[in-house]
Amino acid sequence: MAEHAMLSKKKNIVKESSSDRVFSFVVHAFLVLVMLVMIYPLYFVVIASVSDPFDVVNGRVFLWPVNFSLDSYKHVIDSSSIWVGYKNTIINTVIYVTYSLCITIPAAYVVAKPNLPGRRLLNLFFLITMFFGGGMVPTYLMYKEFGLLNTRWSLILTATSCYNMIVARTYFSTSIPESLYEAAEIDGANEFTCFFRIALPLSGSIIAVIALFVASGSWNSYYNALLYIRDQSLYPLQLVLRDILINAANAFQNIETSSADQDVYEQALRLTYLAESMKYSIIFIASFPMLALYPFVQKYFVKGVMIGAVKG
Repeated sequence: MAEHAMLSKKKNIVKESSSDRVFSFVVHAFLVLVMLVMIYPLYFVVIASVSDPFDVVNGRVFLWPVNFSLDSYKHVIDSSSIWVGYKNTIINTVIYVTYSLCITIPAAYVVAKPNLPGRRLLNLFFLITMFFGGGMVPTYLMYKEFGLLNTRWSLILTATSCYNMIVARTYFSTSIPESLYEAAEIDGANEFTCFFRIALPLSGSIIAVIALFVASGSWNSYYNALLYIRDQSLYPLQLVLRDILINAANAFQNIETSSADQDVYEQALRLTYLAESMKYSIIFIASFPMLALYPFVQKYFVKGVMIGAVKG
């Protein structure tokens, strides 16, 4: 009996042809190459941040750290502007995500209701905002008239996204059966009860997807802060990083190779190299929270991509 089962199993095994094996090898080799191309920039940032600044600037760091040094991290830790930027970014991200969810999720729940009067017109209204906007100058003037310049609200009020609302609307329309709402309405539940007692408890995955999308965008954003923030005490981390990069580039240009005092010149050159090396440690510090968070929420990214797909 056992021999018969083994023979049946062997018959069901499909042998790969030589062309199939070659194709599989080429595909895997290509994917490994793509993976290395994507991972190497991050790897270089890490090894450059722990290498000697002189070796980093002169291009001697390639595959592993050279003359291991933590000087750049020491100066980053001693820099108050870095921690002010970190604090502002964390505060802005938390408020940004909370505000976005409070606007996006209820709006998506409403427009997902099939019996909503004027539902098509309301969806069209939201859709138009994805293609047409006032532009940078009108937005700046509006913020100025409302007194929002140099405030956190100038970075937070842009948290709403029609794209996120459409993703959440699709989830409510396809993943939560309408019969649940009908049964709750028979028991006397109103729309607020259906939203807070049925929709929200069943929407953990889409809430995580939207929160992650919004948090990633807020954490990496610097352009709005560049436009609307002048007070350095409100600078987010990305804007602090930008200033450090600009100062390092300017320092290189301002060094006089014909300095009369060789010691002063060498000290200035050392500090300039250190500033150039610091940018790698700051990039790693700024990126680490998102990199550490991603493995735990990767499954929600997959769910977000598959929302609205055909289900078997």
